[in-house]
Amino acid sequence: MQDLSGLSGNKDTFVGSGPGKFANRNGKGKRTPRPLPPIHYPEDLPVSARRKEIAQAINNHQVVIVCGETGSGKTTQLPKLCLELGRGSEKMIGHTQPRRLAATSVAKRVAQELNTEIGDWVGYQVRFNDRSSRNTAVKLMTDGILLAESQRDPMLRRYDTIIIDEAHERSLNIDFLLGFLKQLLPRRPDLKLIITSATIDAERFSRHFATAGKPAPVVEVSGRLYPVDILYRPVRDTDDDSPARDDARSRLGSDEERDLIDAIVDAVDECARYGEGDVLVFLPGEREIRESADALRKHHGGRIDVLPLFARLSQAEQEQIFRPQSNRRRVVLATNVAETSLTVPGIRYVVDSGLARIKRYSWRNKVEQLRIEPISQASANQRAGRCGRVGPGVCIRLYDEESYKQRSAFTDPEILRSSLASVILRMKALKLDDIETFPFVESPTGRAVADGYHLLQELGALDEANKLTRVGADLARLPVDPRIARMILAARNEQCLAEMLIIAAALSVQDPRDRPMAERDAAQAAHQKFSDSKSEFLSYLKLWHWYEDKVRHKASQKKLVALLRQNYLSPLRLREWHDVHSQLAALVGEQGWRVNQIDATYEQLHKALLAGLLGNIGLKTEEGQRYQGARDIRFLVHPGSTLGRKGGRWVVAAELVETSQLFARCVAR
Repeated sequence: MQDLSGLSGNKDTFVGSGPGKFANRNGKGKRTPRPLPPIHYPEDLPVSARRKEIAQAINNHQVVIVCGETGSGKTTQLPKLCLELGRGSEKMIGHTQPRRLAATSVAKRVAQELNTEIGDWVGYQVRFNDRSSRNTAVKLMTDGILLAESQRDPMLRRYDTIIIDEAHERSLNIDFLLGFLKQLLPRRPDLKLIITSATIDAERFSRHFATAGKPAPVVEVSGRLYPVDILYRPVRDTDDDSPARDDARSRLGSDEERDLIDAIVDAVDECARYGEGDVLVFLPGEREIRESADALRKHHGGRIDVLPLFARLSQAEQEQIFRPQSNRRRVVLATNVAETSLTVPGIRYVVDSGLARIKRYSWRNKVEQLRIEPISQASANQRAGRCGRVGPGVCIRLYDEESYKQRSAFTDPEILRSSLASVILRMKALKLDDIETFPFVESPTGRAVADGYHLLQELGALDEANKLTRVGADLARLPVDPRIARMILAARNEQCLAEMLIIAAALSVQDPRDRPMAERDAAQAAHQKFSDSKSEFLSYLKLWHWYEDKVRHKASQKKLVALLRQNYLSPLRLREWHDVHSQLAALVGEQGWRVNQIDATYEQLHKALLAGLLGNIGLKTEEGQRYQGARDIRFLVHPGSTLGRKGGRWVVAAELVETSQLFARCVAR
């Protein structure tokens, strides 16, 4: 249950911009004008050739859409162009990114090109880290940080320009911002909005921001610096009825006729015949990455470096990808995290499985489903665009051209496949229009809206007329998923706030326990001391107290970090957990809630947990290890659970996620 804070998986949505962040500016957000630093545009970037056209569009229109493929330079050059046009002189140019890593790296790149230090002309703000100042003219931030600012200053008075980057990702945050800005622009005629998209889905944005029936202008720039050859290499073997083939079918669903692992080995061999250069392979999930890595290492021995790349990698494993350690050919096996958010250097070849794990919320079962699905044409084009930046590239697609043509043009936006409870609660608290009438780029379905209302009513946040209750107002003040906020509220009444704040913070960040593929057994043994026979929620408390003890008695920071890594714990994620806990503790302190000084009992804590997890309770059935849940669903305790087969007659889970089957994760008896 890691992606619960805010409107989507971006955990910067509410947390991180506390009151007082405006102190570096006067009440109107103005700064003393000063001469610009020299501005130069790299001629090898396609956007540089179109800067006059883009500048003219910005001068003549309130909203401009800049459409260009990855590598066009739009992210780094547009803020410089805005500076040259006189934007950011008294107020700031706000530049949003979907991810923290992108916000910080883009800020550093733009600052470097302007020959200035971070925090001067260019700054950034992500959760727990504000590197902007009263001198900052260009502020990079996550879209969640801008949403948080809109809650305190609905007019966004500190900005004269907003750049929404990577709008094609269509996260809940991005869609919410685009709807909010559509309402704001008529009241802020001085505010310019620039939307960038890496796909050709610009017409939808253009129509959304039409004025007097006239769509907003679109400026298209090219992307790749070198040509990319697209090769189709579908692997079909309809006569193979082996158990391995059946397993692949059950695992990959729609691509049941394809021997994915063998196809990848063959494709990497084909890339080697074309010449030197690293290979980026796109796969749907971690399991497929592990299987492909084993097959490639067995096939090539030590002649290549095989590197995994997915969101849950430890910091050390990520650094291996961005800092090559040898001169051997590298084969990077990645999930769709490498499509746009991370650029892997040195890639000449791409192998595209044509598959991805897509998270969808089931309104029928009230659970999130992680299904392997064929990617859209837009995603396929994004993947192909990852090569062709250092020289002529080759993209091998492990499906045929007809399959590509039959795929949907774009991936469904997150708002069409997510629970909307957080969105509705936020809109109610801000006294915005009802979600049914809010100007989203694409409105959610009536079924999804009804489900969001139902969950909030279940939590007591809305009454029968869908009006915000006192409980709902309390929940809206807490920057976490409504279910977690409800647990915190119940913990106040059950006298277990101290324990619940630790658990709530843990459920709001990525699990700090590292499980490297090559050392899985050792990691599991190291984590055993944190396990609890009755409740995995209590494992978080044991880990927290262990960590606090080690921090108090550390000989040095270096030795503490070494100890954490010996125990397969991420120092970065532990700090983030600690930071979220500190913010939650400060927030409940501001509400005047008292934190218990006496340890809570098992019953007190789990009664509070149940307040937010009513839909995740299960009763053991006579069908072996299956549990009967609400709405007649059946689920299993996840195989990685420390409770294993000892789940007990009744269980409650932090989340129910459907992969190959419906599994309960983070379980208590």
